[in-house]
Amino acid sequence: MLKQPISKTFDIGGGREVTIETGRLARQADGAVTVTAGNCIILATVVANKEPKEGQSFFPLSVDYQEKFASAGRIPGSFFKREARLNDYEILTSRLVDRALRPLFPEDYFCDVQVLITLVSSDAEIMPDSMACLAASAALAVSDIPIKEIISEVRVGRVNGELIINPTRSQIEEGDLEFIVAATEKNLMMVEGEAKECSEAELVEILQVAHDAIRIQIKAQQELRALKGVTTKREYTKPVTDEALEAKVKAFAGAKVLEVAKGALAKHDRSDRFSAIHDELIEYLKSELPEGETELPALTKKLASTYYSDLQYYVVRDMILNERVRLDGRGLEDVRALDMEVDVLPSPHGSSLFTRGETQSLTTVTLGTALDQLLVESAAHSYESKFYLHYNFPPFSTGEVKMMRGQSRREVGHGNLALRSLKQMMPGGDFPYTVRVVSDILESNGSSSMATVCAGSLALMDAGIGIPKHVSGVAMGLITKGDQYAILTDILGDEDHLGDMDFKVTGTRDGICGVQMDIKVDGLSMEVMKEALDQAKRGRLHILDAMYAAMPAARPEVKPHAPRMVKLFIEREFIGAVIGPGGKVIQEMQRETGTTINIEEVNNRGEVSIFGIEKEGVDKAVAWIKGITAVPTVGDVYDSVVKSVVAFGAFVEFLPGKQGLVHISEISWKRLETLEGVVKEGDTFKVKLIGTDPKTGKFKLSRKALIPKPEQKPREEQQAPPTQGE
Repeated sequence: MLKQPISKTFDIGGGREVTIETGRLARQADGAVTVTAGNCIILATVVANKEPKEGQSFFPLSVDYQEKFASAGRIPGSFFKREARLNDYEILTSRLVDRALRPLFPEDYFCDVQVLITLVSSDAEIMPDSMACLAASAALAVSDIPIKEIISEVRVGRVNGELIINPTRSQIEEGDLEFIVAATEKNLMMVEGEAKECSEAELVEILQVAHDAIRIQIKAQQELRALKGVTTKREYTKPVTDEALEAKVKAFAGAKVLEVAKGALAKHDRSDRFSAIHDELIEYLKSELPEGETELPALTKKLASTYYSDLQYYVVRDMILNERVRLDGRGLEDVRALDMEVDVLPSPHGSSLFTRGETQSLTTVTLGTALDQLLVESAAHSYESKFYLHYNFPPFSTGEVKMMRGQSRREVGHGNLALRSLKQMMPGGDFPYTVRVVSDILESNGSSSMATVCAGSLALMDAGIGIPKHVSGVAMGLITKGDQYAILTDILGDEDHLGDMDFKVTGTRDGICGVQMDIKVDGLSMEVMKEALDQAKRGRLHILDAMYAAMPAARPEVKPHAPRMVKLFIEREFIGAVIGPGGKVIQEMQRETGTTINIEEVNNRGEVSIFGIEKEGVDKAVAWIKGITAVPTVGDVYDSVVKSVVAFGAFVEFLPGKQGLVHISEISWKRLETLEGVVKEGDTFKVKLIGTDPKTGKFKLSRKALIPKPEQKPREEQQAPPTQGE
């Protein structure tokens, strides 16, 4: 018989309750909990190896979030009818949790840890990703795995000016911002989100509201852990150390490393110099071996490399903190040299090349139809997106050789940040195009995702898409030591590696559009956060000035080789007439005009998208559809084509798909006995709609109504007898 499960319930606001429970499911895992809100139930499990793998020198944490389609009463649509590899939404949720959890583990903890988070019951209105980190942290809290602190994560949305914790799906669609925030009881750990140009002050307020809600969730986890009786964390094997060897490495290489760090060298030159010092260090240590020995023991060589890497880390950090100078010689707030071009490729519909220092993005924009929309699918909610962005990070961009094995989680995450930032400026309403942006990173030395935002903004304007403002982005870094700290603008790859924070901020001149922040230390105080935001704004505005100089505004229209698209809205009852029986009418239109026409019912009316390369064909299709959907009005004049001639008149088509009779008496003011020689099939002339048959509803048309009536001769003249001799 199962033991009575242990649970803790708390209120997240507005009377909405969340319950954390342990002891009922997955009891062989080191830690397992369910988190329940409404009908949404998430199961999180965590298992850690007792010992690290032999020779392990890094922390192998894996986090996977997966949604079971059964949770929403659905069967997967794949060929195998089962859940397969994680989709982008699941990858992004996994990254949100991973980035928040990773700093919680001791620096010398190298045991494999696997966190699995599964959506087992779905609620159409409740967003499960905002509770995934709570579930993972709670599973760690009730285990004996040695984490330093408990954390949690919430989403903050704003609807009609009101900030809401973990808003529903409907509220998010109505709101103007959403941020997911993770924090410990004292400090922020991770931020990611988007906004329609919020200010720095508004973001700080959002973070404070989120932090207050997170503290409630942390308290609930602490109480759940106490109820379970977890009081200690497991001991673990710590890496072997050699203090004497560490001192030798520092004495031999310290000054050499500092000299290179101060040299303001390019990325690869600096890397080569550091590698050369490492080789010299190994040779130096070999020279101290007892006579007869020529090779260092494997452990000594490994430890020496580790201590040398640590030495670089601390020397560079101290240089930045104490001397306020960086690896490439810049000051703390300096942005690297900028270079940007638009229209760099002849065939794409829009293109740009953005270079900042040693980071470069070649970005293209492609315009498509509604048929090109991207299906975004999760267990509870699926929709089609008209705007999507793909980010590619080939190995040559960092001068490396690696296997190409498809898109990495990092590429998905970086592309998502750029997408969320740029979509804030995308036109809405009747904008007809599907837009695909592709960023190919050609060089990388820090913040290629921010280069993607800048290049994407330039390419969108180059394509003639009416975004009203440029969006730029800048990556910020942080170095801390005790009470000392230095905030860095536009960080290098090495500064990202050795820093304590990677904080990316995107936006326009008027506000923030996107944020992504990761903290590698215990957390970030609100005071430092405010300072980092202000410094990021200055960097963002500097880049924006250069972008406006390169491309002041969007092109007034798409390029000549880009497809033309027009969107029409028609009454619902005309949808069938435009399509025709078996699609006959719409197929004929597409064939005759050389266009692609898509029609669907939206909000009880027909939405027609006409897509074509030639403007003439698009205009012809527009006129055709307007003709089909036009309601003939008595008294209006139309161009007509004679379709057939009969004894009593001519049948003409005066609107696409609409015919009427021009009676023989309405052809001319002159009395006609026959139409032979007067009108023939294919003739064109203007007609006036003079009425409809009250019985049949057929249209009555007149040609003579548009011809001036001839003047009649005086009656005496008409009846005068012929003169003599005639």
